Amino acid sequence: MPRDNHVLIFDTTLRDGEQSPGATMTHDEKLEIAELLDEMGVDIIEAGFPIASEGDFEAVRDIAARARNATICGLARANIRDIDRCWEAVKDAKSPRIHTFIGTSPLHRAIPNLSMDEMVERIHDTVTHARNLCDNVQWSPMDATRTEHDYLCRTVEVAIKAGATTINIPDTVGYTAPRESAALIAMLLERVPGADTITFATHCHNDLGMATANALAAVEAGARQIECTINGLGERAGNTALEEVVMAMRVRNDIMPYRTNIDTTRIMNLSRRVATVSGFPVQFNKAIVGKNAFLHESGIHQDGVLKNVQTFEIMRPEDIGLQAANIVMGKHSGRAALRSKMKELGVDLADNQLNDLFVRFKALADRKKEVYDDDLLALVQDADTHEAHDTLQLRRLRVTSGTDTRAEAELTLAIEGEEKSITLQGDGPVDAAFNAVKALYPHGGRLDLYQVSAVTEGTDAQATVSVRISESGRIATGQAADTDTIVASVRAYVNAINRLIERRKKSAPGDDVKQVSYSDPAE
Repeated sequence: MPRDNHVLIFDTTLRDGEQSPGATMTHDEKLEIAELLDEMGVDIIEAGFPIASEGDFEAVRDIAARARNATICGLARANIRDIDRCWEAVKDAKSPRIHTFIGTSPLHRAIPNLSMDEMVERIHDTVTHARNLCDNVQWSPMDATRTEHDYLCRTVEVAIKAGATTINIPDTVGYTAPRESAALIAMLLERVPGADTITFATHCHNDLGMATANALAAVEAGARQIECTINGLGERAGNTALEEVVMAMRVRNDIMPYRTNIDTTRIMNLSRRVATVSGFPVQFNKAIVGKNAFLHESGIHQDGVLKNVQTFEIMRPEDIGLQAANIVMGKHSGRAALRSKMKELGVDLADNQLNDLFVRFKALADRKKEVYDDDLLALVQDADTHEAHDTLQLRRLRVTSGTDTRAEAELTLAIEGEEKSITLQGDGPVDAAFNAVKALYPHGGRLDLYQVSAVTEGTDAQATVSVRISESGRIATGQAADTDTIVASVRAYVNAINRLIERRKKSAPGDDVKQVSYSDPAE
C-alpha cells in the first residue's frame, strides 16, 4: 500500500481505555462517547470486546448500528467462538472490522502452551475464518516488541496471506523506545512479503512515558494507523493519547508532514466528557487538554504572551475547542446568554436541558461571586450523573464538626421515593456522612477512590468530587460538584451507589468486568 501522508486514527477508548480499573462506563455513556468520536472524525472506533460480557456485546452492536462515518471494530481472541461473537456484534455497521490477536513473544506463547508451529497454524486458521466473515480484518501479535524478529516476520506474513488487511504492532507492556519502534516497522516493511499491500498500525502503552513518541516514530517509519485513546486512558499507565499525536502532527507538520481526519476543535469537549464518565480526572499539567496547558502564572511568561501569544504558546486554545476568553457569567445573565456561552464551550443543549441548567446556574450565582466557564461545565457534568429515576436521592444533609468533638451527620435520603433519616458520627464530616448513607442503604460496596478537586479558584469555588466503589467484581463511579465539599461528596457517593444498583440489575455478578483471559485456548 502506498505510504502516503494520511494517518488513520483508531480510537480504543471504549475497549482498552475502559479496561482501566474503575473506568467502566454505562451502556448509554458508551453510545454517547462513540457518537462524539464519530463526529470528531475518528476513522476506526474499537467499540469493545464482545465476548467479554453481554453488556460489551450489546454496546458494540448498538454502536455499530448507529455509527454514521467511522469503521466499527470489535476485539476477538484467536479462536472461532470469539470471532463469531465479534462478527455478530459489528456486522450491521456501515463499515465493520474484526480485530483478532494472539500473544507471540516467548512469555506469551507459554501461556496457551503452543509451539511456534502450532501458533502459526492458529493464526492462519483464525484470520482466514475472520476474513471469510468480513472484508476488513486486523491482526495483532500481542507483545510484538518483545517477539523475536524472525518469528514476528513469519507470523505477520501468515496473517497477510490469510487475509488480514491491517497488521497492528502492539507495544503491549510499554517496553520499547522510539528508535526501536521505528526500526521494527521498517524491518517488517522490508522483510515481509506483501507488507506493502496492507496498513501497518502502532499500539503503544505509556509505562515508560514514551507512548506518544513511539507512535510518532512508527509513523515516520511507515505505519499509517495509530491506536490511541482520549486522555491516554488505558491499562496501567495508559495508552497513546489521541490529542497528543493529532496535535503533534498538526503543530509540527514541518517535520511530521502527515494529516488526519480529526476535527481538533472537538478535542476539549471529548476530553472533559471522557473524564466525567470514566471517573478519571485529567491531571492539570496534561499535554494539550490539562487545565494548565494554556495558563501562564510566571510574570515573564505573562508579559511575553500579552505582547505576542506565540512567545510561550505553540497552539491556539481555540484549535482544540477551548475558548481563549473566559467571560464571567453572573446572576443577572439570562437564558440567551447562557445558551450562547454553552455553545461557545461546545455544549449543545435541548430546551429542557437549558431550563434545568439555568435554574442550577442561578442558584450557583447566588452563592458564588463569579461563575466561570469551568463552573458551567461542572454543572452540566453534574446534571448528567443524576437522574429522576435513581433509587437513592439526597434530600437533606447537615454536618457538624469541631476540634474537640466527633463529626456528626444528619442525613435524609429518598430511597425508592420513601424518605428515611438518620444521625451518625464519624472520624470527620465525610466519614460521618458516608456512614449515614450506608446505614440508610446497606450495601457491600468498598470505597476504592475518593478524590476532591476545585473547579475554579477562591474559597467559594465549586468542588468536584469523584468516588469509586466496587462490589463482587462490579465497579461503579460517581461524580458531583457543589460549593459545599461535603454535599458534593455525599452526592457523588450516592451517585456511585445508584450506578452500582443499575449494574446489579443488568448483569450477573462480575458480568461487566473483563474476566476472560487474553490467551484462552481455541474452542
